[in-house]
Amino acid sequence: MKYGIWIAVLLVVFSCRQQGEQNESAMDKGFKLDMHTFGKLSDGQVVTQYIITNPEGMQMRLLDYGCLMTNLFVPDRNGKPVDVLMGFDSLADYVEKSPYFGAVIGRYGNRIANGKFELDGSTYSLPQNNGPNTLHGGIKGFDKVMWQASPVIDSNEYGVVFTYTSVDGEEGFPGNMNAHIRITLNAQNEVTLDYTAVTDKPTVVNLTQHNYYNLAGEGSCLDQELAIFADQFTPVDSTLIPLGQLAPVDKTPFDFRTAKPIGKDISTDDMQLKYGLGYDHNFVLNKAEAGILTLAAEAYAPKTGITMDVLTEEPGIQFYSGNFLDGSFNGKNGAPCIYRGAFCLETQHFPDSPNQPSFPSTRLNPGDVYQTRTVYRFGIK
Repeated sequence: MKYGIWIAVLLVVFSCRQQGEQNESAMDKGFKLDMHTFGKLSDGQVVTQYIITNPEGMQMRLLDYGCLMTNLFVPDRNGKPVDVLMGFDSLADYVEKSPYFGAVIGRYGNRIANGKFELDGSTYSLPQNNGPNTLHGGIKGFDKVMWQASPVIDSNEYGVVFTYTSVDGEEGFPGNMNAHIRITLNAQNEVTLDYTAVTDKPTVVNLTQHNYYNLAGEGSCLDQELAIFADQFTPVDSTLIPLGQLAPVDKTPFDFRTAKPIGKDISTDDMQLKYGLGYDHNFVLNKAEAGILTLAAEAYAPKTGITMDVLTEEPGIQFYSGNFLDGSFNGKNGAPCIYRGAFCLETQHFPDSPNQPSFPSTRLNPGDVYQTRTVYRFGIK
């Protein structure tokens, strides 16, 4: 399929999910969308921040650099807005020292063993930027590029559509791949991410979003409660590459099927926890059918009463408990990014799937469309 044709196919499919984009009636329902310059990159490119506010007082802020979500203000049980995302106040900090705060990750979220995979008899070599492995797309992944951005104005949601073309060979991946990420906030306090991609050559793709959440807005996240609806997880080796098997969570520190504080079992004498320095593992979600939007996880902060439900069409979710944060750099308002001061719930296909034939495939062929949805729904308890 020629390049222009497959982009046209993508645009047709993607527009079906926009459901009336540019419907001006949303302006009468309490939504607001502002934008301003957030900074400039070293090459002079201007980075724009998009600020979306819904009728309930929830606010989401996005950048066209890295497709980043910088802030997410959620009303607490007293109606006070709490920024539930760890991040920075300046563009320079996001460029120079961010551990993927708030970014869309691609082409391949999570790890690929030894920076290599084989496809149709050809071996592809990627940057080894995480010990011997490739992490989150390589040295310059989707979190470090400029995206084209277009505002979304719909009847029940506002947001931004981000578009980026990753050229054949970028960070070692084959094929020209065109990606669209639609990020919206609706009147029900739901943040929805719709990911779409097409390619002109067989490739692999595993897109995700890397928000660091603290539903209390500050302090440790260890007292915040978490449920993950997974009977199994994928054990890893010392470099955090899956061993290829699915292991039961039952009677292990990885059993989050009933909500518990994140810190309850994190110091258990368990080799998997030692490898990750805490939780940094893929959970195999309980799904009756692949590709169906189902509840994957629930989180709750007793201090603020804020709840977050994660729904996804993906087969897995990476739970990371902020183990590599160490307070050595400061975030918003000059506050240190403390050890286990935030957690991540990254919806995904499994790590190292291109090298694991038994895992769900991450292959994308010309003529096919990669399409997946994740929803983060906020409330009060």
